[in-house]
Amino acid sequence: MTPCSRTITLWQLRSRALEMGRRTLVMGVVNITPDSFSDGGRFFDPEAAVAHALELLDEGADLLDLGAESTRPGSRAGSRAGGAAGSVWAPAVSAAEEQARLLPVLEGILRARPDAVVSVDTYKAATAREALKAGAEIINDVSGFAWDAEMASVCAEAGCGIILMHTRGRPEQWLAQPSLASNELLATVRTGLAASLTAAAAAGIPPEAIVLDPGYGFGKRFEENYALLARQAELLSLGRPLLAGVSRKSFLGRTLAPLHHGSDAPVEARETASLAALVAAILHGASMVRVHAARPAAEAARIADAVLAGGHRL
Repeated sequence: MTPCSRTITLWQLRSRALEMGRRTLVMGVVNITPDSFSDGGRFFDPEAAVAHALELLDEGADLLDLGAESTRPGSRAGSRAGGAAGSVWAPAVSAAEEQARLLPVLEGILRARPDAVVSVDTYKAATAREALKAGAEIINDVSGFAWDAEMASVCAEAGCGIILMHTRGRPEQWLAQPSLASNELLATVRTGLAASLTAAAAAGIPPEAIVLDPGYGFGKRFEENYALLARQAELLSLGRPLLAGVSRKSFLGRTLAPLHHGSDAPVEARETASLAALVAAILHGASMVRVHAARPAAEAARIADAVLAGGHRL
């Protein structure tokens, strides 16, 4: 495999900048929900969530991503688990409830670690606005500015860092969507991300504030995620660094089914597969990875970075 060439650049956040491309950044996930697919609500209590966030930082996470609305399979917001969601959609969380869950944890983290870099995973402009006031540096919008018309202007006004993710349609449309061949899938993701970049530019957001996320599992059928991962580096032509979020997703569990008596591997049995997918994502151009377990991810990322560096020295 020819080593992927990641451009070294600065990602401009609200109050600082992070270097991207020289070393893979590890983003630790903190789910402040009662029903997350990945941790079953273990960190719904604010004190537990803050403690978990600090542990992630101590174990090698470079930044944190706080989410207060579940995106488990079957949720309105999407499927962070990584495959086509079910036909029944859980009630969406209101902005007020999302903020009530989120803000105490955000404030608690920044009290304990004032220098921590915190991202907030939300597609709601009202929540983004309050989180940025409370000290968040980044807004991670799974809709790529498509689900709330005010989100781009809120981010532009705050001058924050932004992650724009590709989602193919709304979750309730996923079961009816036809499967896509590799070329069609890549073109769909590229076109969607380009549209998000256009919306950002129209709002006055500079390119250096943006990282792009191909959106593994969001409107992609199980096998399509692998086709996307294999060609992920082609998305670097959009000119922005890439984030890959493959941790514990259900397309990994489906692939492991032969090792689990024909059933998809449960979430707790997907960690090794997550690391394999993480390394593949880095070797295919990701400058940042979104993970649930920081220490093994940080170790795997160091090895993948060394492979990239070694390839460029040939």
